[in-house]
Amino acid sequence: MAGAGPGRPAPLGQTPSQTLGPFFGMLLGRPGDANMADESVAGERIRVTGVVFDGHGAPIEDGLVEVWQANSAGRYRHPVDDRDDLPLLDGFTGFGRCPTDHPTGSWSVVTLRPGQVPDGRGGLQAPHLNLVLQARGMLDPVFTRVYFDDELSNDDDLVLAGVPEQRRHTLVASRGDDVDGLATFHLDLHVQGEHETVFFDV
Repeated sequence: MAGAGPGRPAPLGQTPSQTLGPFFGMLLGRPGDANMADESVAGERIRVTGVVFDGHGAPIEDGLVEVWQANSAGRYRHPVDDRDDLPLLDGFTGFGRCPTDHPTGSWSVVTLRPGQVPDGRGGLQAPHLNLVLQARGMLDPVFTRVYFDDELSNDDDLVLAGVPEQRRHTLVASRGDDVDGLATFHLDLHVQGEHETVFFDV
């Protein structure tokens, strides 16, 4: 077999098999990204927490959770949302980012309890957060929602109604004890497995 020699380059080896990554912690988030609402902002500040699990039930310690939502008046901070009759609230970004913790896989954001937004059919959606999750082994991010268990309007939400009843709980955060004076809701995210979170095609 021909090999390396004078004037002949060494044969190239096979490129190592990889998925997405490696991740560099310095790029996953900046200090303050997980605080979406200043203390002075109008509306109810809340805390939303959870743990990201893989298909074997182990915490994912190098994931990234991104949050996008409307403010307490039901308006998004985005040029497409041009409903001038609803306010844009100073001190609220509408977007947050939180790397999962090492080694617990936990995440947490401080935000505003969102208002209702139109459902495209003349009604209103229940208050919710839009979540994007990225993690090791995932070539593409996945998209889901977080609803709140104390919202009566959940029963009328068209998106939630389209989820099989036995799986809706994977989208509904449970209220627990207040933390630092903030109402706190908890929802774990399961990438795969028996308790897999409902993810949406977008």
